[in-house]
Amino acid sequence: MAITLNRKCFFSAVIAITAFLSSVVTFSQSNVEKFAFGGYAQGTTYHIVYYADKQRVSKQQVDSILTKIDSSLSIYKSYSLISQFNNSTSGVRMDAYLKTVVKKSIEIFHETAGIFDITVFPLVSAWGFGPVRINELPDSAEIKDLLSCVGSNNIKIEGEMLVKHVPCVKLDVNGIAQGYSVDLLANFMEKNGIHNYLVEIGGELRVNGRKQPGGDLMEIGIEGPSNDTSGEPIIRRVVQIKTGALTTSGSYRKYFEKKKKLNAHLINPMTGYPFQNELIGVTVYAKDAITADGYDNALMGMGLEKALAFIKKHRGIEAYFIYQDGNGNILEKATPGFDKLIKVL
Repeated sequence: MAITLNRKCFFSAVIAITAFLSSVVTFSQSNVEKFAFGGYAQGTTYHIVYYADKQRVSKQQVDSILTKIDSSLSIYKSYSLISQFNNSTSGVRMDAYLKTVVKKSIEIFHETAGIFDITVFPLVSAWGFGPVRINELPDSAEIKDLLSCVGSNNIKIEGEMLVKHVPCVKLDVNGIAQGYSVDLLANFMEKNGIHNYLVEIGGELRVNGRKQPGGDLMEIGIEGPSNDTSGEPIIRRVVQIKTGALTTSGSYRKYFEKKKKLNAHLINPMTGYPFQNELIGVTVYAKDAITADGYDNALMGMGLEKALAFIKKHRGIEAYFIYQDGNGNILEKATPGFDKLIKVL
């Protein structure tokens, strides 16, 4: 099995999958069956693979879970809980989904000194990466005005309430919620007695166990731009993991060109402008997908040197970077822990 990771925005993604499982296969040598199904959710595709003695989780159950998450965290649903918060002047009572995501987001906000910030929604929208199309890019005056609405210090969890101290604060959890969705489905697998599985949504995935009955490790292909002038995506590396999560953030697919300037979809919450550095893509490995997903965008924003220094000081995350040098060459670098996951071809 090989899966290709590329970056999505929550509820807006494309994933390229190679040699993926498409049906149920029964192994004659054992009582174990391979179950595989997929579908559409959160503006992208998802795929589930697991090995068990019988069908323990169905597509209908997974779709139901994803719909519930959507009703809480999608900024594209006017009735969602997060949309209610964004439209309010003071806050809302949280459900378990919103509380978990906001709590983790505030933690990462502090750990990254504000580089990761879910209150970036007004800026994301102004640059045309929100739910509404734009005709003109924001000018410096508009960005300065919007920055007054940005900052996770302006929100606070008070019991079951999520309170905003500035009425114009709005949340965009695209940078972490898809990873959280993967974790919820992985936890659902385990609660149903499934211990060998792969859960993937829009390129974010979590794995546990091995393929059965042979016991081979799961293999995941990491996508990135080619070294030639075409820039077409290729599989740059293949990793093997027994347990954990992989998520990817990249600027080479989701961008727009305006006045001959290339703008990545990742917005710096402190300046109001898109991040500009040498990084093209970052793939993060962590024990769970909410952690990996929360940090991949932040590492992209830091740039290579600061990102590598950050990981050295923060246990529990490893990363693989694709970047461009001053001569336009596409290069790559992995942290020592991530390098151990890369399959030697």
